Amino acid sequence: MRLASSRTKLAAVMALLLVCLAAPGSAQVKNIRVAAASDLQVVMPQIAKAFEEQTQVRVELVYGSSGNFFAQIQNGAPFDLFFSADSEFPERLIQAGSADGRSAAVYAVGGLVLWTPGNAGCNVQTEKWNCLLQPAVNKIAIANPAHAPYGRAAVSALQAARVYAQVREKLVFGESISQAAQFAQSGNTQAGILAASQTRLPGIKEGKYWEIPRDSYPRIEQTVVVLKTAKEKSAAGEFVKFVTQGGGRPLLEQFGFQPPPTPEAMKAGHK
Repeated sequence: MRLASSRTKLAAVMALLLVCLAAPGSAQVKNIRVAAASDLQVVMPQIAKAFEEQTQVRVELVYGSSGNFFAQIQNGAPFDLFFSADSEFPERLIQAGSADGRSAAVYAVGGLVLWTPGNAGCNVQTEKWNCLLQPAVNKIAIANPAHAPYGRAAVSALQAARVYAQVREKLVFGESISQAAQFAQSGNTQAGILAASQTRLPGIKEGKYWEIPRDSYPRIEQTVVVLKTAKEKSAAGEFVKFVTQGGGRPLLEQFGFQPPPTPEAMKAGHK
């Protein structure tokens, strides 16, 4: 009788465990790993938090230069999503079969500023490019154009302004636009060509900046793409939609990113 009773109790315990495991609240939390361009450090944590609260999907953020992420993804880095600072690197991943072309979307349009600390010997807001020609400006921080779209845009803007040859020896390259901002903020350089979004950063916002005309450098169409190796493709797609159409979009605008043109505006521009 005792043996039968023990078996009955064991069966009851096992049944209870199975019920608990099958309960909705005990389901394994989904996790997506995101490779994000470093200019997104000012806003992406807030976007990820809002998404997590809405969906219960955990977002793991890793920041770096778009070019370095491109190389890492090609070598099998375990990311679900790639938020690039341009459209070129995502397109190359699509062509290589490493990303889903149907998932590609422009999530923001970036901008450049010329930044100087508050105690600079020139007023960048009135002197603009001429600030960089002053003897007091020995070093100018920009992102490395070999890895970072913002670095390539900075070089294009300098060339368009016809000052590149004069300041070329002053340029100091950060591995990413984030590191370029660190160089400028630390005082290791006397000026920096930074992302417009970075003017919201502590330390940077205490300085002065001039918005570089957008027609002086190629349009910075920041593009996201879901990777073919993504383990959580559905959740990754939900996050893309949240950033481009949902709660993430007003946050991007709040932090200095221009929204991409609507399909209607693009059609009107082609007429």
